Amino acid sequence: MSLSLYDLSVPVFTRGLGQLAHLLDKGLAHAKASDIEPAVLFNARLAPDMFTLAGQVQSASDASKLGTARIAGITAPSFPDTEASYEELQARVAKTLDFLAGVDRTLIDGAEERPVVMKARGHELHFTAERYLLQFALPNFFFHLTTAYGVLRHSGVPVGKLDYLGNS
Repeated sequence: MSLSLYDLSVPVFTRGLGQLAHLLDKGLAHAKASDIEPAVLFNARLAPDMFTLAGQVQSASDASKLGTARIAGITAPSFPDTEASYEELQARVAKTLDFLAGVDRTLIDGAEERPVVMKARGHELHFTAERYLLQFALPNFFFHLTTAYGVLRHSGVPVGKLDYLGNS
């Protein structure tokens, strides 16, 4: 059995976002149990020049919805980066999951050679849909997902590898 472009994208993003929601839940529970203001975790970062936890969640959301939209040849919804609470971050993850659930696999399967052009730092990057997914979208998504995990772990939230990976 071979994997389709859809199988390599939407379910992978969906699973990762589900684990991100789980990590956020554990972070909020830890903050409440430890008498830590949730804003402390919301604004935590691993290094001064890195995004905060909120920025990592926003970026994981963007990487998954934009990645999917680009390979499907559709326009992704725009979510302004205005979240100011844990609840709003969770709502953003849920909106992203809703978008992904609505993408028809027929828009993705068979589109491996579809041109994908994106602008980054004043340059145009040219990919096929398959190369874009494998060389940019997935690595970018997992960078932000992993960094969100790292921010929470570094902040004392009791999360481990299975919280990141999930149970199946």
